[in-house]
Amino acid sequence: MFKKAERKQARLRLALSGPSGSGKTYSALLIAKGLGGKIAVLDTEHESASLYAGMEGIPEFDTCGLEPPYSPERYIEVIKGAEAAGYNTLIIDSYSHEWMGSGGCLEINDQIARAKYRGNTWSAWNETTPRHRKLIDKILATPLHIICTMRSKTETAQGEDKKVVKLGMKSEQREGSDYEFTTVLDMTHGSGGIANASKDRTRLFQDPEQITEETGQKLLHWLNSGSENPDQRAQSMVVDFIATLDEATTVADLQAAFAVAWRELNGQDHLQAKVQTAYEARKQAFTARRQETAYG
Repeated sequence: MFKKAERKQARLRLALSGPSGSGKTYSALLIAKGLGGKIAVLDTEHESASLYAGMEGIPEFDTCGLEPPYSPERYIEVIKGAEAAGYNTLIIDSYSHEWMGSGGCLEINDQIARAKYRGNTWSAWNETTPRHRKLIDKILATPLHIICTMRSKTETAQGEDKKVVKLGMKSEQREGSDYEFTTVLDMTHGSGGIANASKDRTRLFQDPEQITEETGQKLLHWLNSGSENPDQRAQSMVVDFIATLDEATTVADLQAAFAVAWRELNGQDHLQAKVQTAYEARKQAFTARRQETAYG
């Protein structure tokens, strides 16, 4: 019944976000090299990851090309396959396709709405959201290190010498998806592999980071050291949770974010109470908005 208590090592949950051509796949491979062990790539980008095979500094890796439909269930099957094959790190390139790609959640929801709800996409999310949630739960529960690349909606801006520069903007995934990751590194086109952390529970990326193999080694050390004060980490999580609740644009997103927060803070009643207060306030705001719309 009882067994010796052993400290379990944490596993990486990292997102690299940026526009096409910003170096997400290359950077993910370098980080995976630093983590050590066998590397697998779930490739939805027409085997583009294979272009890096044999390149100096890039580790050996295996690929699994995934064609449409990009349903959550197909992503889950690849994760299970990587677990069974004994890989240490799985790079999901790209996570965005599961949301906005052909046969991804947005298309799934539209199809359900037309088939069952007379085009009411709001009602259809009651079926689509649990399917997406199962993929998130699998990503969080797997013993693999997970690195997800996400496309960003791009915007151009005039940089130095009046050159037009492509900037990475909002990730193409569900609202609040960044929250699920330990760290989110944003990359821009032409940055030369330099990333900025938009979210970072490790506190390792206070400054812009040149992504190298050492980045992966640094993350691995943090994962294995357990050096972060648990109370500080919990408080940091609460801040992130509340920010995610405030950013929710639909009741479905609000409920999903709250469910994650409640689960992650299990056993810490005082912190759960803080998040619940923020959740109730945000929910009331949605209710008031609907009433205003209904009564003009």
